[in-house]
Amino acid sequence: MQSAAFTLSPSLPVRNPSSLRLPPPSHSLRVSAKHGNSNSNSAEGVNSNGVTSSSSSFSFARRSWTLSPSSSFKFRPLPPCAAENAVPDSVPAENTLFKTLELGALFGLWYLFNIYFNIYNKQVLKAYHFPVTVTLAQFTVGTVIVSLMWGLNLYKRPKLSGAMLGAILPMAAVHTLGNLFTNMSLGKVAVSFTHTIKAMEPFFSVILSAMFLGEFPTPWVLGSLVPIVGGVALASVTEASFNWAGFWSAMASNVSNQSRNVLSKKAMVNKEESLDNITLFSIITVMSFFLLAPVAVFMEGVKFTPAYLQSAGLNVKQIYIRSLLAALCFHAYQQVSYMILQRVSPVTHSVGNCVKRVVVIVSSVIFFQTPVSPVNAFGTAVALAGVFLYSRVKRIKSKPKTA
Repeated sequence: MQSAAFTLSPSLPVRNPSSLRLPPPSHSLRVSAKHGNSNSNSAEGVNSNGVTSSSSSFSFARRSWTLSPSSSFKFRPLPPCAAENAVPDSVPAENTLFKTLELGALFGLWYLFNIYFNIYNKQVLKAYHFPVTVTLAQFTVGTVIVSLMWGLNLYKRPKLSGAMLGAILPMAAVHTLGNLFTNMSLGKVAVSFTHTIKAMEPFFSVILSAMFLGEFPTPWVLGSLVPIVGGVALASVTEASFNWAGFWSAMASNVSNQSRNVLSKKAMVNKEESLDNITLFSIITVMSFFLLAPVAVFMEGVKFTPAYLQSAGLNVKQIYIRSLLAALCFHAYQQVSYMILQRVSPVTHSVGNCVKRVVVIVSSVIFFQTPVSPVNAFGTAVALAGVFLYSRVKRIKSKPKTA
């Protein structure tokens, strides 16, 4: 017969000690459980305290019951006095501190990579006026990085089907257009002005979500759009580097990027649950390369060879190095952005993205010494404040109307 026995040492606390008279502490208290039915009567006598006695030890009266082989015992938590010797509180505090430092480092890298991407990208586009080729170079470097990640098993290679690729293809197309239009705008106007215009993204997000997803904004969201639109308009009127090509390219970038978000909500729900954000971005990067390569050759030709750059009077080494650095920073900040999104809520990520745009605008103004008038700075500040307000009120849901 199988048996299970638990021995409680006298040092452990017993609840309501006043209700029990315990034997001298030199003896142990024993509770046993046995399979089968055994006779509870024994030759041992029972004293006045209800504790069986023998010549050598004291124990509680033995009781028997039947347990199935799969039965298990669950222990109660330690009482307060015994829990003092448990795991110290410093362990979870250290884990929380580590996670906070890790998240802070990721936000810092996100902003840093974004700053350097905009600086190197602007330097290249200022000298080399072929935005389609520049965008293709960025997707090329990203494709090489993704291939290395998958080939060296640094990140799990996804298993894709034809249906998956068909669902991702539209997102890859608008992702390609969004980055292309951004580079076209950066080649025409100041970095600070391009990012001021891109603060209009929430405006297009609200419109496209209402049109294609049936998600209508709350009055709070509509109210937050007023300073965004007004601030961008004020900054545009007073922008020293303003031209319509740069303005409309940035606006087209807004439409493309928000279309990608709408498509991801519309097409990917309950279809690509196995794809995390980093994997999805990696697939989109590779697809964007194949989509844009023939377009770049058709529109701008093969004008990235050393011979052509030298004939154009450009510093070949400088163009290549800055293009490579811009592409590396572009892919790095996108990857870090998705890593942050996996750790925080979308609202926190949206607020962080708003702060990132402020950091990029300020750093580009300082680096390129962009002339900014007080009215222009005020318009940019109002627009960015509207974006921050939008990110906060977006989670406020309107109360359903009662009959």
